[in-house]
Amino acid sequence: MVERWLENLIYSTRWLLAPIYLGLSLALLALGIKFFAELFHALPHLLEMAEMELILLVLSLVDISLVGGLIVMVMFSGYENYVSQLDLEGTQDKLRWLGKLDTASLKNKVAASIVAISSIHLLKVFMNAEHIANDKLLWYVAIHLTFVASAFAMGMLDKLTRHET
Repeated sequence: MVERWLENLIYSTRWLLAPIYLGLSLALLALGIKFFAELFHALPHLLEMAEMELILLVLSLVDISLVGGLIVMVMFSGYENYVSQLDLEGTQDKLRWLGKLDTASLKNKVAASIVAISSIHLLKVFMNAEHIANDKLLWYVAIHLTFVASAFAMGMLDKLTRHET
């Protein structure tokens, strides 16, 4: 009896994650506000803006959208994997991947997203390379390559372990 009560209590603590996933939705809102603030700030200066400035702005907006997608993926799949399944039957808005991302798949998608975000940041740095010291450029490349190597290693480990089970 005590064991069953304890197990139910431990199992119920998964709901402590729900406010964290709700907090991620607030982070997504903050990103949306930042996205449109950047866009509205640039619109009046669009015609006088240099091509390089416009490209850097667009890369920043793409970067924000990738982070937003990452938040959505973590929020929904984390909620479904650890708290409760989303009951979206009968709605046409259900995302195709909902319910199909396990923890390992999510980890690999997060790693791939981090590499993509890092790639965009590195591209922005290279487009502004004349204003950045060479040692800093080297650090940016080293950090990016670390992300790439980590994502590759995680993917290989996942592939190896999935074939063994």
